[in-house]
Amino acid sequence: MSRAKWKGPYVEKFLLEKIKKSSNYFNNEIKTFSRKSFITPKFIGLSFKVYNGKTFLKVKVTEEMVGYKLGEFSPTRKKFTFKKKKKKK
Repeated sequence: MSRAKWKGPYVEKFLLEKIKKSSNYFNNEIKTFSRKSFITPKFIGLSFKVYNGKTFLKVKVTEEMVGYKLGEFSPTRKKFTFKKKKKKK
């Protein structure tokens, strides 16, 4: 179920406060656990470190990312690969 249009995009309050507080935020990376926050046009050009459950992954926001959530750009699962077997002599 999607969010009502009259409410607008959901962004954590503390995330907005971190952006306002940092004076030179283009060089800083903002650490966040909030994967559910939407990316707004204010975030373009910023770097975030988004927690994926184990580590913080770096996400640099571009124009194409507006409207998506931060969690969509930090995968929580590894890609599956088959292990190669050694040949017997």
